[in-house]
Amino acid sequence: MLPNEIVLRPRFKIELEQPHSIILGKFSEAKNAQERFHISCIDDHIFIKLPKNEQHFWSPQLHLEISEFENTSTLHGFFGPNPTVWTMFMFFHVVVAILFMVDLIWLYSNHNLGNPITLQIGIAVALVIIWFLLYLAGSIGKKKGKPGMRKLYDFMYEVLNSK
Repeated sequence: MLPNEIVLRPRFKIELEQPHSIILGKFSEAKNAQERFHISCIDDHIFIKLPKNEQHFWSPQLHLEISEFENTSTLHGFFGPNPTVWTMFMFFHVVVAILFMVDLIWLYSNHNLGNPITLQIGIAVALVIIWFLLYLAGSIGKKKGKPGMRKLYDFMYEVLNSK
């Protein structure tokens, strides 16, 4: 299911032999017929989340997009944390990257002026360590979310295979 361990938001694609209206109908029925998962349907997008009592900071959610081609459909899905968590996580990555570039410019300027660059090298090393810690936190979060991802994925197949 997850071929690449580096990917923090795994994606998949499934070709289906049914029109997208039938597939959307199955998820709409599942939304009303069960209470194990929270399902939101917006146009051709379906969001499946774990119930509130099972959610934690890194809880995954499954986003499905259904595209129709004549009488067949393609289901594009990806797992990710809560959008707020993901936005915060990406914000920290961008801040670290910008600070790293500013520090490299500062380091280059001081080096060309013949000034000491020890501080700038220390900051660059600290920013690389912070980036690594952010990546490690994301990997740990993905690992903590794998059981939830499996539940969401199995539920999706259960709905798709229902009559």
